[in-house]
Amino acid sequence: MPPGDTLVACRDAALTFGRGPQAVVAVHGADLDIHAGDRLAVVGPSGSGKSSLLHLLAGLEQPTSGTVTRAASLGPYDIGLVFQGDSLIPALSVAENTALPLILADRPEAEARAAALAALALVDATDLADRLPEEISGGQAQRAAAARVLAQAPRLILADEPTGRLDHATGARVLDALLTAADHTGAALVVTSHDPAVAARLTTRRTMRDGRLLAPEEAS
Repeated sequence: MPPGDTLVACRDAALTFGRGPQAVVAVHGADLDIHAGDRLAVVGPSGSGKSSLLHLLAGLEQPTSGTVTRAASLGPYDIGLVFQGDSLIPALSVAENTALPLILADRPEAEARAAALAALALVDATDLADRLPEEISGGQAQRAAAARVLAQAPRLILADEPTGRLDHATGARVLDALLTAADHTGAALVVTSHDPAVAARLTTRRTMRDGRLLAPEEAS
């Protein structure tokens, strides 16, 4: 997909959990376009709606009102998700975890493993390939999670607070891995974070506050 093409478009997209007096509005009428090649940080404190917005972009949640439209060419395996925490399957090695999305997409096992090893090399994690998740650190696990996305070669990478549980140096390496993955595949990258140092490494920043995605001029 050429740079600049719109991958996902939100128009007045809102997300409400529950009904009546107990209803909680997680996202208020967000307008946002994600284009091929974008490097976007969505910043704001915990509870501001960042994760809910990411779930709308990914299709994990459907908007209560408004619309979220994805490009017709954007298939389910064209969106790669990196969650806070590594989400690795304990019984599988790092290489097997990295190859899993490809296996689920019916890619031949040998081809899936080769892609997984290539992805692990790109995030400087080849030495982790045969280890189990319990045998590696949190930062290593997050790099493995980034490699799993890279092996998938998605067009859009959505990372939800990927450095939130890590120290600064380890978090920087995880962000390095995500940027490497996006640069290698040409994917758009959207990262939610409350860390200004993370946001500073992406080209564009948008702020969320109390469920509202502020326009760029409102964010200062």
